[in-house]
Amino acid sequence: MNSLRSTVDESVKNLRGAGFGAVHELVSRSYLRYARSLESDEMFDADWDVLVVLDACRADLWDEVAGDYDLPTGESRISPGGTSTEWLSTVFGTRTADELADVGYVTANPYSASHIDHDDFAFVEEVWRDGWDDDVGTTPPRQVTAAAVQAGRTKEFDRLVVHYMQPHFPSLADDHDDGIALDDFGEESLSVWEDFRFGNRTYEEVWAAYRANLEIVLDDVELLRSNLDGERAVITADHGNAMGELGIYGHAAGIALPELRTVPWAVTMATDDGTYDPVAAGDLANGDEPVDADVASRLEQLGYR
Repeated sequence: MNSLRSTVDESVKNLRGAGFGAVHELVSRSYLRYARSLESDEMFDADWDVLVVLDACRADLWDEVAGDYDLPTGESRISPGGTSTEWLSTVFGTRTADELADVGYVTANPYSASHIDHDDFAFVEEVWRDGWDDDVGTTPPRQVTAAAVQAGRTKEFDRLVVHYMQPHFPSLADDHDDGIALDDFGEESLSVWEDFRFGNRTYEEVWAAYRANLEIVLDDVELLRSNLDGERAVITADHGNAMGELGIYGHAAGIALPELRTVPWAVTMATDDGTYDPVAAGDLANGDEPVDADVASRLEQLGYR
């Protein structure tokens, strides 16, 4: 990690006055060298019963907030992907069916429709299909918590992955962030990151919205941890977000920028004390009725075109 940062920092000094294309080329070259040194199995093969994945959570953002929730800070991992698609393809796409047969996956990320083989898992619960909120342009965390708690009490598995969409934008706490439509979920949005890039929003404003979105999902993570059994629960992220470092905003594939690839690794535990009933609370959206979800539209609302 430190060697990558040193390589990038030294190269940037030599690129003073160069355009964005040269900087992007530098970062891409650094990625290629760096990617060869990564252990792609590190997250999957680590010791955990429950893996809680926070989408797009930087390690430094985690360290700033997690202590308020009595969660561990200061430990991180290097993500094998700079985007959810890279992460899914590396963490799950490289595994055999036998390796995934005892793993359950509860997810709010619509890329599960195209970047994993559902038949390999013990089960896949795509919460985004019936838990999506068009008013906010994402899947709120309570829908994920409800589905994960219900799965923990009713389904058979040895390991469980719970993938929340927050703190990925749109921020549920940001009145100025309306997200985008779902049919364009495959490319970066012209929303928060473009506003930031072109000076319509300040670093402080974007960071505050980002932080507030993490706080919102951590409230639900606490509810999850008290209603799900997992002797060793790890909270991590699929990738981070660049906040203008080296001219990069948001997240993109093929880049090993430290701020984008360094994610939290918080080891804790979960115990089902039975204090939350997602059925009684009415939090299992649409019950068991199938929903014909428009994947592309939901991806667009999350900031992809």
